[in-house]
Amino acid sequence: MDLFRLLENLVRIESPSGMEIDVISFLSEYLKKTGFTISLQKVKKDRYNLYAEILEPRIIFTTHVDTVNPYISYDEDDEFIYGRGSCDAKGSAAVQIKAAEKLLSEGIKNVGLLFVVGEESGSDGAKKANEIKNNCEYFINGEPTENKLITGTKGAVRIRINASGKSAHSAYPELGDSAVLKLLHLFEKWEHTDFPEHEVLGKTTWNIGTINGGVQANVIPDHAEAEIMFRTVVSFEKMKDMFEQSLTEGISMEYTFTSDPVILNIREGFETGAAAFATDVPVLSNWGKPFLIGPGSILDAHTSHEKVRKTDLKKAVDLYTELTHILLNS
Repeated sequence: MDLFRLLENLVRIESPSGMEIDVISFLSEYLKKTGFTISLQKVKKDRYNLYAEILEPRIIFTTHVDTVNPYISYDEDDEFIYGRGSCDAKGSAAVQIKAAEKLLSEGIKNVGLLFVVGEESGSDGAKKANEIKNNCEYFINGEPTENKLITGTKGAVRIRINASGKSAHSAYPELGDSAVLKLLHLFEKWEHTDFPEHEVLGKTTWNIGTINGGVQANVIPDHAEAEIMFRTVVSFEKMKDMFEQSLTEGISMEYTFTSDPVILNIREGFETGAAAFATDVPVLSNWGKPFLIGPGSILDAHTSHEKVRKTDLKKAVDLYTELTHILLNS
């Protein structure tokens, strides 16, 4: 199966976070036919990571096979392959398999593959995969980086915020205590906070993903909640201090996901860049020195027009092969 048809098969399999079993089954059968020994690692019920090896690997190619919602069906033209996961990150998975096959044809058998679930919803697959015993020296993670070796990635902090107040008739707001206003006041404070910056990673950014509260317009809301995502350039512990210093009465926070920023490895001869998005890389700390590279643009990921350029897919196979030779000979 050639590179484009392999990616077509992967994109046609719907695999949002939590429902990855069909794509893992497909990959398992495909890689068995290629000659790999397959191990499935249970993450949760009907959810498995896939680890493929021939000889004990010195290098692992790894990416995630789950996607965000909603599903977008496969399409193709002369220039692009379209569909959910085409660049984030099934394009990387297809490239990694084809690069591994190319290396096998050259007699290099100490390169393995690790495909994980759940990256888009908290990296539960990568957390579990980090328990797998291995002697890898390097791992190359696949994400849409425009085929650039990434020098560093921002961290991520996802926060669920709850605000409590006191309900009252809206004609007498002085008798109540608006939980929604408490959230708005907190966000106004954050909007004017000088969050940390980094010379490589840039600025800390944040987004109000969801916000809701109250029952109707003529009732002072006694409860409100929001989910916030920070992209960070310093450790979670440093950010946590800033968050909690901004708390006021009636506001509580729950940190549902945290990941520190990472400075990555690079090699001469490769185009480089920095990434504002988070990855599984910091969670896979037991797999050797990390590298991050893959086809496609993060600006197309998570959108209704997700796509990957065919020439970038082919180039990525060569880049993975070249980087592997450099690392094995270093």
